[in-house]
Order: sequence, then C-alpha cells, then structure tokens
Amino acid sequence: MLRRALFAAVTLAPLSALAPSALAHPPRQPDSAEAQSLIEEIKAFRDKLAKAIAAKDFATLRALYADAYTHTHGSGKIDNKDARLVSAMAGEPMIENAPASALSFRVFAGPTVIVTGRSPILNVKEQRTYDFHWVCVYVTGIDGWLLAVSQATRLPG
Repeated sequence: MLRRALFAAVTLAPLSALAPSALAHPPRQPDSAEAQSLIEEIKAFRDKLAKAIAAKDFATLRALYADAYTHTHGSGKIDNKDARLVSAMAGEPMIENAPASALSFRVFAGPTVIVTGRSPILNVKEQRTYDFHWVCVYVTGIDGWLLAVSQATRLPG
C-alpha cells in the first residue's frame, strides 16, 4: 500500500516539485569562446590519457575513465571500465592512443564533448591494420573530465 501511495505521489507530482533547481537553471549551451576552451581541455585530456596508456599508469587511467564507462568494439563486443583498463595495461591497440585523423569536436551543455575521428588499429590476431571510425563522449566529473563511452566501427576496405 505504501509503495502504491509513493508511486502515485511521484507520478502525479508536478515536475517543478520534483526538480526545482533543474528548471530554475536549465543547462546553457556554451558560447563559441567557451566551446573552444572546452575543446582545448579535451585535447589536453586525450593527450594525458594516451600518455597514461603508453606508461601503463594504472592509477591515472582509473581516474580518467568514468565508473560506468563502456566501449563497443567493431565486433560488437562491449567492455566495461575494468576490461578496458586490463586492455590498456596489456598494451592492446586502442583508439584512445592511436594516431587520429578527421577529428571533429562537438560541445554540449553539461559540459559534454563528443569527439569523432578515424584511426588505424592493429588487429593483433590477424597482424593486420584496419581503419576505424570512432566516437568518444567526454563528461565532467567531480575532479575534471572523464571518458564516459566510446565506440569503434571498422571501415570497409
């Protein structure tokens, strides 16, 4: 009975009663100067991440990936944060530290930055390099930027 009453109260309550601060101060899209500043921060973050992978700096890597991080491989396999850290520590080829071209940065409120690019990635089993198109989503955390999600898609050819 208590659950039913609580459900009714939550579902029937006006939205403004549930999240007054969110409605009072909705997220604001950064202006172009702010967006450019955020892009520069993400470039520095990506460099820090690549260096931590190369150095196999586990403590730094652990702090740079969001706890709920996921990576979707070109094969469809999904890694969580722990699996990605294991891959980094094993020296497996990763989009996070691969040479990148065709970079595109999109800045959203939050702030959140979505980066897309292309990278050649070595398939260790086949000893062959394939081109991948990838996307990474960076979000702000308590202590700064975090890599929240990434996905790589192998390009034909």
